[in-house]
Amino acid sequence: MIMTKTILHIDLDTFYVSVERLLHSELQKKPLLVGGTGDRGVVAACSYETRGFGVHSGMPMKMARELCPEAVVIRGNAGTYSKHSDMVTEIIKEQVPLFEKSSIDEFYADLSGMDRFFGAYKYATEMRQKIIKETGLPISFGLSVNKVVSKVATNEAKPNNQLKIDEGYEKHFLAPLSIRKIPMVGDKTYQTLRHLGLRQILNIQQMPIGVMQRVLGANGTVIWKRANGVDNSPVIPFCERKSISTERTFDRDTIDVHRLKGVLIAMTENLAYQLRRGQKLTACISVKVRYSDFNTYSKQLRIPYTSADHILIPKILELFKNLYNRRLLVRLVGIRFSHLVSGNYQIDLFDDTEEIVNLYHAMDTIRERYGDKSVIRASGLGAKTIGRMHNPFNGKPPVVLAHRKQ
Repeated sequence: MIMTKTILHIDLDTFYVSVERLLHSELQKKPLLVGGTGDRGVVAACSYETRGFGVHSGMPMKMARELCPEAVVIRGNAGTYSKHSDMVTEIIKEQVPLFEKSSIDEFYADLSGMDRFFGAYKYATEMRQKIIKETGLPISFGLSVNKVVSKVATNEAKPNNQLKIDEGYEKHFLAPLSIRKIPMVGDKTYQTLRHLGLRQILNIQQMPIGVMQRVLGANGTVIWKRANGVDNSPVIPFCERKSISTERTFDRDTIDVHRLKGVLIAMTENLAYQLRRGQKLTACISVKVRYSDFNTYSKQLRIPYTSADHILIPKILELFKNLYNRRLLVRLVGIRFSHLVSGNYQIDLFDDTEEIVNLYHAMDTIRERYGDKSVIRASGLGAKTIGRMHNPFNGKPPVVLAHRKQ
């Protein structure tokens, strides 16, 4: 006898917005945009209050501001969002034997066979309540026999709700929905299907699969199956990521080397803190530079395992010095730490003093309490756009460390 699959899809509602509101209660119920704040920036997340104005994620920030001028705009903080995502991940890891983390705010879990013992829907409900209680974040889920139907169910359940689709009712559930609701149907595919006169998923269900194949090729087959609630893709077991990275696109291309170095220092500090917080060490670092003509270059360097700013910063600046030799305007810089392993920062008997080790402990304690941009090196102050738009100190400036010559 073949056991029916039971797949749970979990989505943290408007995740970046929800984290900002959790940390700053004055943002509750206000229209909120999170993303790049310059003219080249895009909307990473938007609150439900902005959607009535036509705003959506992925939209240019400039356009979003024009559509909803009263919205509060926040650059956001990747380290803060990763921290809250990790909190949810740890809860799910404790609760289910097999889960997939498909993005920073989205998860799948295989609860097959659980109905015989606990009841999958009841178990998922209790886990959702646990996440809400322990993190303070709103969360929605969908439960069905496969990943596609569960994902669509989650989107229909939002905001902050849950929905179960019983086995055998997949097509019935999907039929009245817009074809845009099918995962993998983007703007271009949507327009192609609309030109065929298709509006609802029911229209695709009634269509011969051969027609979809002729119009969309292999993708037509996949979309037809999804419209009919057919999906055999497995839940891919979660594994720790092997690298962390960050990059910065400038509002205006620059040749200011002092500013570029300041940005790199601030980025390195932030990534190094993320390593220490996650009890990770890196053994390979790389720097990326994209020029105004869009040519992109990178260099990497193997180093002894570390998570220490004062070791990483000089190495990053050295890579940049060797890389930045065209003397053209720079559009983007990026940093990546790879070859990650679990481990805590340990004192280097040749370089470090007790004072340095205690300093890292003190800095990280402040960052843990007030945010990962609350302590910065003076040399990183030029990287203004790395910081947050509003200050976790309620107007008080961050602690600034004088930059010691490396």
